[in-house]
Amino acid sequence: MSSLTLYIHLPWCVKKCPYCDFNSHALPQDGGQPERYLQALLADLEQALPAVWGRSISAVFIGGGTPNVFSPQWIDELLAGCRARLPWLAGIEVTMEANPGAAGQADQIDWKGYRQAGVNRLSVGVQSFHGPSLVALGRVHTAERAEQAVRQAVGVFDRVNLDLMYGLPGQSLGLAEQDLQMALGLGVGHLSLYQLTIEPNTWFAHQPPVLPDDDLVFEMQQSLTAMLARAGLDRYEVSAYARPGQRCAHNLNYWQFGDYLGIGAGAHSKLTRPGLADNQGPTVVRENCVRRPQDYMDQALAGQAAHRRQQLVAAQELPFEFMLNALRLVEGVPPSLFRERTGLPIETVLPAIGQAVQKGLLQADVSCWRPTARGLDFLNDLQALFLHQ
Repeated sequence: MSSLTLYIHLPWCVKKCPYCDFNSHALPQDGGQPERYLQALLADLEQALPAVWGRSISAVFIGGGTPNVFSPQWIDELLAGCRARLPWLAGIEVTMEANPGAAGQADQIDWKGYRQAGVNRLSVGVQSFHGPSLVALGRVHTAERAEQAVRQAVGVFDRVNLDLMYGLPGQSLGLAEQDLQMALGLGVGHLSLYQLTIEPNTWFAHQPPVLPDDDLVFEMQQSLTAMLARAGLDRYEVSAYARPGQRCAHNLNYWQFGDYLGIGAGAHSKLTRPGLADNQGPTVVRENCVRRPQDYMDQALAGQAAHRRQQLVAAQELPFEFMLNALRLVEGVPPSLFRERTGLPIETVLPAIGQAVQKGLLQADVSCWRPTARGLDFLNDLQALFLHQ
């Protein structure tokens, strides 16, 4: 059975960003009913236990939204409640997302409090250190506040990720490079680098900003990747760069098509059920919780698991599901992992593997399937080859 990680979704932010398509909501006046939401999370976890009975958690990720709109004491109570209901492996990675503007006008965020609560890895959503870019993105923090927050976080946590975006409205190559140079100077061990894209059902989709043209965006991506390599952060996933020992365990489990249990409004799970007979492969089940926080709380606390919707992944969809994740990894995956995680014979995908190799998108041998540099640049084209296998 593959590893199991736990994702906890906290859906509230100080303000909804215009580019964000995650299940996040502006914090209501009641503060998101934190105690009731905590009770709902733990009830949700209890209701999900039969599906993961006998398994232990190997990594935890608290995402959002903006988890640090809640106090360290609240996070402490949340993590303690989770540990009491599901066994955790010793020394596991516990990541929490955080934003520099979540503490209002306070001089600093209580990073030490979150560390004492059990968080040992922090992911800070800075996006940019350039004031006008932050305004264009609708962020609530200033460049100065972002720098201050990251410096303080690095002083408390050994493992800090920083989220940075490029291809921003009005951004030049020089500005993109300055953003990254500032990030590298702060001493973080991990960096997630994303191109700004306009997603459906966002404010930007209704009122799109003027973005740099494709040639300039590609030039930014090439330059920033080279800067990261020179700074000693290896690209191990299409958007993730890390110093030795700083890779994100929870996200690696995603990309390797491992199992994860998600609790919280809009949270997703992917769980594997073993075959019922020797000649049957495993069954992969996807679950998602209702998105609206109030509905989630009402239904989870009702105790009937009505908030969790299940869908079996058909066998013919598994090759694409696996490759959609695994081909994001720069080092690739061994073919044996495909058999282990899907229950399908490797021959199922050999025709698509051959096409990918012929197109120069993939390197493949008996030990590894690995995207080429061209495959990473044209990742959607590479993944699409495995549809309907």
